[in-house]
Amino acid sequence: MRGNPLARGSSLALAAALLFGATTPVVKQLGAGVGAFATAALLYAGAALGSGVLLGRGGEPALGRAQLGRIALVAIIGAALAPAGLAWGLQHAGALAGSLVLNLEAVFTVFLARALYREPIGRRVWLAVALMLSAGGLLAARAGAGGTSSALGLLVITGATLGWALDNTLTRPLADFDPRAVVLCKALGGALLSVVAALVLRDAWPSPVAAAALLACGATGYGLSLRLYLRAQRTLGAARTGSLFAFAPFAGAVLAFWLGEREAGILVAVAGVLFGAAAYLHATESHDHRHAHGALEHEHAHGHDDGHHLHVHDPAVSGEHTHAHRHEPTEHEHPHGAELHHRHGHD
Repeated sequence: MRGNPLARGSSLALAAALLFGATTPVVKQLGAGVGAFATAALLYAGAALGSGVLLGRGGEPALGRAQLGRIALVAIIGAALAPAGLAWGLQHAGALAGSLVLNLEAVFTVFLARALYREPIGRRVWLAVALMLSAGGLLAARAGAGGTSSALGLLVITGATLGWALDNTLTRPLADFDPRAVVLCKALGGALLSVVAALVLRDAWPSPVAAAALLACGATGYGLSLRLYLRAQRTLGAARTGSLFAFAPFAGAVLAFWLGEREAGILVAVAGVLFGAAAYLHATESHDHRHAHGALEHEHAHGHDDGHHLHVHDPAVSGEHTHAHRHEPTEHEHPHGAELHHRHGHD
């Protein structure tokens, strides 16, 4: 069996988090005076462009008609409403506090993944969720005490995190398909919906230079980041990937501070420590036990060095490839997440 899949998936999730988090203070600056849906349209137009440029396509199963309804839902929630909410919220909240509030996406994702998919969640993750809720409460208290971030702005950002958490949960079944196609379809749908909303609401649009910068943010922080997120989710499941994505706001908070925002009072500092402890608990949580696999026939991208794909090819095939294949019943023990072969129940 090749290296620990949890470590590989975690590295992908962290890379996705850093790319997304670093764009938050940039979007705040570029989106000043720009309509929320206009900002969302440019971000996801950039994501659509980036999905076909930044990474090449591997051997992955293609999307089919059965996935169109789910794609439409994630486009509406995750690529139109949530980014518009983030853009509006950042206009009424400091970039540092807004970046930290984005950690609540991990909290909501854990709860939704547990409720909808019964993904196993250990005590370390529940403790991390409690720390994040406490940190979010501190930021809300700071806003109420007269900080530069308004309570309404932070509340709208919180709503955006809930939308993205629902998006993350709905996306889990799509993670087994070609991530390039998933990103392209979601981004195009979200961009078109946002353009229509921006025109109806008569949103202000940015200058050509700012628009190009928002497109670049969308290509990296929303397009490439989502592709990495999907590959991580394929291995880790929705809850763990969403948990590790809690590192995103720290990248944004650090960049916001470097760009000159100095609103970090004592409550924000304490919230940052709590968020950091929670992110550490998420990143170091593991899952390893003896488990059984029943007979299964399906199609997805796979290699032959993971201990699960033991069928042979004539002539031999190396690297990842896609075809319909059958698994015979087996029982073994190794570290695993909630990917396609390990969505079994737990007592």
